[in-house]
Amino acid sequence: MSCGDPHETPCSEVLENVYLYLDGEADEHTRGHVRIHLDECAPCLRKFGLEQAVKALVARCCGGDNPPPDLRERVMVRIQEVRLEIEHVEFRAE
Repeated sequence: MSCGDPHETPCSEVLENVYLYLDGEADEHTRGHVRIHLDECAPCLRKFGLEQAVKALVARCCGGDNPPPDLRERVMVRIQEVRLEIEHVEFRAE
């Protein structure tokens, strides 16, 4: 995902760090770069908003439950699979 404009921090790097940012786990340097980028890039801001909404929904629905120990790893693997599927579809010549 990219708006096509050059940024100090590339869209791909921002989107890789969006979960750390949302969870308050990103260091100050990363938080600053993500904030600046989101102010400049509408597509990344929309993606951020979607992830923020999903996080809030999961917290409301599953806030009291402890996740399985391997859930994060399984989710990250699935996210990577979906990203690859999307890239394959987006770059397919028609």
